[in-house]
Amino acid sequence: MAAVAELIRTEADGTLSFGNHLLASREKLDGFEYRGDPYKIKTCRELTRLERNGMLVYESVPDTSVAHFAEEEAGVHFTVEGGADVQLTLGLEEDAEYSVRINGREMGRMRTSLGGKLSISVELSGPEEAKVEIER
Repeated sequence: MAAVAELIRTEADGTLSFGNHLLASREKLDGFEYRGDPYKIKTCRELTRLERNGMLVYESVPDTSVAHFAEEEAGVHFTVEGGADVQLTLGLEEDAEYSVRINGREMGRMRTSLGGKLSISVELSGPEEAKVEIER
């Protein structure tokens, strides 16, 4: 998987790819239309953040590149790449329980906060990618 040169794009399968963990300086794009909603992406070496209608969808510290991000009624799944271990925060349904899998390995069940945020850590060493699946 490679960084997303255009910061955000819609893939042929209808999913989103976004972020560029290789950027030296901060870049952002506001007003990207996807399924009738405006999205905003900010990415740089310290952070990648995706918002829909001003609300958090995805955030990573440090930055990441994300491929084939798909939100469905049952949850979300995507592939993430970065140069180091990352902390991910996802905006999901408030006060709900989700099963988390990373590279097919069950990480357990986690509950979102009252604000609907779910935070997980993903171990990435060097140019490595991980498949993340979060299901309700």
